[in-house]
Amino acid sequence: MTTPRVPLLQLGSLQSRLPELIASKGAPPWSEAVVLTDDIQAFVICHPPGQPNDTHYHHHDEWWVVLQGEIDWYIEGAAAPIHARAGDFVFGPKHLCHHLDPVGTEPSIRMAINARGEFHRYDRPGCKPL
Repeated sequence: MTTPRVPLLQLGSLQSRLPELIASKGAPPWSEAVVLTDDIQAFVICHPPGQPNDTHYHHHDEWWVVLQGEIDWYIEGAAAPIHARAGDFVFGPKHLCHHLDPVGTEPSIRMAINARGEFHRYDRPGCKPL
């Protein structure tokens, strides 16, 4: 049996603590890879209120867990933004352009989970890096 490769915040660790990560990173914006396996990747991402990310899409589904704050997600084809707050899950179907806007008075922290090696893609109308 092969031992699975599961590098986390500290290589070889199977557990990480959000308060320790926040303390180590300082003021937003920041991001940190927390899971990198052969198949999946997960990042903890912190943005201050009012700092949206770029409009992009992916070739694989992506989903998020809001850990702190409030975020409005704009997903192609949705009738209205999805307003999510700490404790909510949001799903982003593959091939749909999306971006988000942290709202409220505190920094937002989310975990983004998707396929390993997936990145922001901009080669469609309406998608562009900031």
